[in-house]
Amino acid sequence: MAATVKFLKDLQSEITCSICRGYFCEPVTTGCGHSFCQACLSSSWRLSAPDFSCPECRQVSQDGEIPLVNMRLAELTEFGKELSSKILQSTEGQSQCVTHKKLFKLFCDEDQTALCVTCCETPEHGTHTIFPVQEAAHKYRKELEHIRSDLGKHLEEDEQLLAQVKRPAVDWYWLIRGEFHKLHLLLMEEENRCLERIRQEEKASQDRLYQYMQSLQDLMQELQEVGHQANLDLLQDARQLLERSEAVLAQRLKAVTPELTEYPIPGLIEMLNRFRVDLTLDPQSADSCVSVSGDLKSVKAEEDWSEETEDSSCHGVLAVQAFRSGSQYWEVDVTQLPQWILGIYTPYLRRKRTRNMDSCDFAFLLRCVKKEGDYYLRTYPGPLDHRMKGPLPRVGVYLDYSSGTLAFYNVLQSSLIYKFHSIPFTAPVTPIFSPGPPLPGTKPGSMTLCPVDSHLCACCCSSQ
Repeated sequence: MAATVKFLKDLQSEITCSICRGYFCEPVTTGCGHSFCQACLSSSWRLSAPDFSCPECRQVSQDGEIPLVNMRLAELTEFGKELSSKILQSTEGQSQCVTHKKLFKLFCDEDQTALCVTCCETPEHGTHTIFPVQEAAHKYRKELEHIRSDLGKHLEEDEQLLAQVKRPAVDWYWLIRGEFHKLHLLLMEEENRCLERIRQEEKASQDRLYQYMQSLQDLMQELQEVGHQANLDLLQDARQLLERSEAVLAQRLKAVTPELTEYPIPGLIEMLNRFRVDLTLDPQSADSCVSVSGDLKSVKAEEDWSEETEDSSCHGVLAVQAFRSGSQYWEVDVTQLPQWILGIYTPYLRRKRTRNMDSCDFAFLLRCVKKEGDYYLRTYPGPLDHRMKGPLPRVGVYLDYSSGTLAFYNVLQSSLIYKFHSIPFTAPVTPIFSPGPPLPGTKPGSMTLCPVDSHLCACCCSSQ
């Protein structure tokens, strides 16, 4: 019996396809001597095209064509299948129930076990569905063959899908690449227009300053000439010259201080939103001049705000979060504030700073100041001291710890305000917020941290 089983296993290995693991169906033999179902080899070669290699040993076929059906192997397969069926039936007839010493002639569908006649009469199987062994085997063979047929259909469909993926009707790679190329060109054109606008406005600013200097020189010349006139003649022109002098000097701040021009960058804020972080204020860090809201999202100046010097007005509050790696971006609503300070604080840098900022040492700030109806933006430290067209509704702050970058943005206009470069951070960086100083005779407003999912547009700003 053992020799028969071994012979049967050896025969099955010779008539079984190594791809589908089933008996050969229209077997073909490659030049290297390995055999497969014709359909299996065809599918394998379609998947690996143009490399027509043997699925067994990977030897490349010289002609790349499916061989003809091996008729001798097909006949051997049919003989093996018939012989295997007869041997299985004979071995089934020799199987006996260990308990009742009777042949297994029945099969319990619920328990999936073979039974003898006596087993099926026990209460354990009294209500179960019982089939003769041959009938049960035939039933399951049909079901398995049906499943195998369905799997074959799915395989054919998947092969067709794979072919479509390899050669799609719509070439999305080139289409999308073309759209990005078009976008790159548009951005380059926008960049060139923006840079040209910067050059023109720098020249216009120089011209305005030159004209103002020329008016000062003319006024000085005229005052010098008047100084040599007779008393009566001087008195006649004195009041008019004083008024002109005051008017010219009143224009000095606007003439000397450049205006902060907005240069919108398409997609800027959308790109920065990828780094949005949710900040909360730390009430423990707030001094007596400010108060933090209960939700830890807003800070307001108290009425007893004190300001010793203009550059040391660091009354404010720190964020709970501190950063020592990565990139972060947050936005702050300053709609209710005419004056404010935003930035970061870090206790240590890699080198000593030459400028002493009193209590604001190692802070990098952007400050908004209102004077005589005009708004000015200044950085500490840094060269920015520019006049604005009007107040900012929302300011974006971007921090990149590794490169030491800190940038401020006009969210509404999608434009850059100022950027600090190469700050030598060595310790955690904490955002800082100051809602003042408040203007005399005005009610202090709130500085509010914007939610990470909030967005600002022109219509939102106009409605505030």
